[in-house]
Amino acid sequence: MAGLDGQGDGLARLRELPTASISDALDRIGIEGAVHGLSPLSNGFRAVGPAFTVRYAPVDGTVGGTVGDFLDDVPPGSVVVIGNGGRTDVTVWGGIMTETAAARGIAGTVIDGVCRDVSASLAHSYPLFSRGRFMRTGKDRVRLVAVGEPVTVSGVEIRTGTLVCADADGVVAVPAADGERIAETAVQIERVESDIVAAVRAGSSLRAAREKFGYHHLQTRLS
Repeated sequence: MAGLDGQGDGLARLRELPTASISDALDRIGIEGAVHGLSPLSNGFRAVGPAFTVRYAPVDGTVGGTVGDFLDDVPPGSVVVIGNGGRTDVTVWGGIMTETAAARGIAGTVIDGVCRDVSASLAHSYPLFSRGRFMRTGKDRVRLVAVGEPVTVSGVEIRTGTLVCADADGVVAVPAADGERIAETAVQIERVESDIVAAVRAGSSLRAAREKFGYHHLQTRLS
């Protein structure tokens, strides 16, 4: 039965899970989805939702460029995923975009690059995940070349509709078709880890608790 955002129950369940457990579940299923090198502006930030993908490229010398007009087309609840080739010398997200996204109920933004106007993100508790921050504008330095096409970030392909989960530990991407399976596996991993902690608190050694509950095989890929 379809659930939130037409993505089935998987998206709703993923909203309740940490990226660490989701990453472990991806390992167990055999899906590459951990996006390396991206961090939140605040450890309290969390964003989960279907991806809305855009991609920038350097200006070609004859035509200038701007950033952000695509926001008019982003559905509420989406996570904007911006491909800018990992560039850290020009920004592709700033304060006006944060204000707009926050007002329209966009879930958050993931940038393969940098952002600016950090104070606006913090003031609105708008989740931003990027490779850092830098003040120089991307206007007339980059141009929008694709909307809704796949974006590859740190070797992970993210398509429009891919389920993006981001928190203090970073960003993971879950193929929409695998959302429920990944969520169920992550829940099982969370349960085992909770059992281990409970056993240790009750007096067990960590070694014995881990052996009892199969900790060392939690992320072993299923055959």
